Amino acid sequence: MSAAVKPSHAAAAPVLTGPSFVRVLTSERIKLFSLLSTRILLLCAVALMIGFSALQAWGFGQALNAQRSGATGPREAIDVPSLLPQLPSAGVSFSQLIIGSLAVLMVSAEFSSGMSRATFAAVPKRWPVLTAKAVYAVVLGFVLTYVGAYLGGLVAQPILGNYDLHLDMASWDVQRHMLLSAAYVAAVALMGLGLGALLRNSAGGIVILVALLFVLPIIFQLIPGDFFKEARKYLPTNAANAMMETGSSAPLNTALLEPWQGTLVLGAYVVVLLAAAFTTLKQRDV
Repeated sequence: MSAAVKPSHAAAAPVLTGPSFVRVLTSERIKLFSLLSTRILLLCAVALMIGFSALQAWGFGQALNAQRSGATGPREAIDVPSLLPQLPSAGVSFSQLIIGSLAVLMVSAEFSSGMSRATFAAVPKRWPVLTAKAVYAVVLGFVLTYVGAYLGGLVAQPILGNYDLHLDMASWDVQRHMLLSAAYVAAVALMGLGLGALLRNSAGGIVILVALLFVLPIIFQLIPGDFFKEARKYLPTNAANAMMETGSSAPLNTALLEPWQGTLVLGAYVVVLLAAAFTTLKQRDV
């Protein structure tokens, strides 16, 4: 006679739909920093900021010497001390291109190499992958820009001292400009990430990013007409310049938006590109 088998009352194990977000973050960190090219690009971004800060310090000193010797007239004279808070962030215009291009490659390289199939097979929801990439893009863009600007300011101090100029790195004006510059580069990184996810092509994403940041401002400036003059204010770089304007100088600069308007415009670029990226990532085939 066979014994009756008692039914098991143990709770069924939950069905996992993918790794936790912490593991996705770890995976993205390994993929990002395991490449030597990534580390070289990041070091180049910091070196550019330091180099341009030193070059700007020398340029300010030469301009001040020319004014003191009477070589420049009143119209050519510039208020060098008022421009000193911007000096540590002199290299942002070039470092943003490196950080933004790297953000494009963070997504597009996976699609071009076919690695995205394995990634999304392990993470079926897909959105945690792009979110993890966005976290690293923001952290790298913000931290590297701030560190590069701070080091650039330290290097510039002895150069400025030769011309009897003083740069106080602890002053609010200097810190404010460095923090806003770091936030701007982080926004550029998110824009690059969105373009990489939308286009899934490294060259195309980088070309569009360069056009937004460098080419369109020049084209809009060369084309006459009130429309292009007004539209130029809403480009990412000019929106960032408006965001960094001080309260006293912002109303005088009619070529830019007000600081709060520039912040909203730059944020709109980031939100629109990321929203489109998340939507298409979920709907399109890998």
